[in-house]
Amino acid sequence: MLAYGVLRNHWQLEAWIAQLVSRPFRRRDSVINALLAIGLFQLTDTRVPDHAAVSQTVEAARVLRRPKLAGVVNACLRRFQREDLAAGDSEEVRWNHPTWLIERLRRDWPGDADAILEANNQRAPMWLRANARRTTAAEYRERLADAGIDATLQEGVPDALRLTEPRPVDDLPGFGDGDASVQDAAAQIAARWLMQDGPRRVLDACAAPGGKSGHLAELGGDDLDLIAVDSDAERLERVRENHDRLGLAATIVAGDASKPGEWWNGEPFDAILLDAPCSATGVIRRHPDIKLLRREADIDELSALQAKILDALWPTLAPGGRLLYATCSVLAAENDVVVGRFLEARADAEENTVLPNYNIRDVMRAKACGYQVLPGTAGMDGFYYACLVKKVS
Repeated sequence: MLAYGVLRNHWQLEAWIAQLVSRPFRRRDSVINALLAIGLFQLTDTRVPDHAAVSQTVEAARVLRRPKLAGVVNACLRRFQREDLAAGDSEEVRWNHPTWLIERLRRDWPGDADAILEANNQRAPMWLRANARRTTAAEYRERLADAGIDATLQEGVPDALRLTEPRPVDDLPGFGDGDASVQDAAAQIAARWLMQDGPRRVLDACAAPGGKSGHLAELGGDDLDLIAVDSDAERLERVRENHDRLGLAATIVAGDASKPGEWWNGEPFDAILLDAPCSATGVIRRHPDIKLLRREADIDELSALQAKILDALWPTLAPGGRLLYATCSVLAAENDVVVGRFLEARADAEENTVLPNYNIRDVMRAKACGYQVLPGTAGMDGFYYACLVKKVS
């Protein structure tokens, strides 16, 4: 909790540290800067008693073999308690996001940027997916209630349940037997959309860690021929583990989605889910380190990679088949720009703008191409979807 909280509030905490410390710490002592951030976060955003937050942070400096700086830590935290330090007036401090991302969000979402930034700084709820092969969301909700766990259903996402309070998965009835999985409701849109026409041969490209491929298999039945591909062999172990827990079968392949010639057997797919590598700017509330690790230069590189994979997979799709392009990004450069350019370049491709069900429209924003769920909408993560159909010549 402390690490996540410090990451969410990074720029505000750094602004306070700059006022408390007369000069920056030497590089070899940068761990003390991080320690101060943890101490300040405890003082401002947790129920840890102030005296405990101060004493334990000071003691941690000694544990980290910086006993000479323990006094500095103590003095800074005591001063923070006494003084009303300025909050800082920069956009980065106000929103606890890097400037480049704030500017991108304001450009792409001029009327929604503030709401996105606020949602990114909130703790995400815990969502479950009921295993459609075995139960319904309503039935599983009753089982949760019997176990003393409160949950709500989400209109338009048939298998989704939102827990009122997060719980360890071991507390969830039947979780170990595959009756439910942890998956955000926005991510659950993918499988229902792709499987609505009952395709037989399906590809899940960039499949790890396997949440969406598990959902595809749950919906597809015993006749489904599902191939799950990912370039990371280690992450594919997570796919196998998820499928084993769910009691599902799929062909799991280690391969580069941008180079299907290395793993595709030449038999066309009826449907393809391309969950493309992206900036993950739609799931910052779950992974606040994204705000520090991602760089603006990454966006153009990712956009080029997304286009490369989309171009490479299109020939593997059967005429009349559909490809669902998905990202957990909220940036146009990775979403409708990629899809728009693809549609302009491919005479045999067209967009299917019909949503998987009527009720989902209230959480989806129509873009120039495709649809966007913004972070925080109905408690969901940020996801983008565009359904592309290969024309029959």
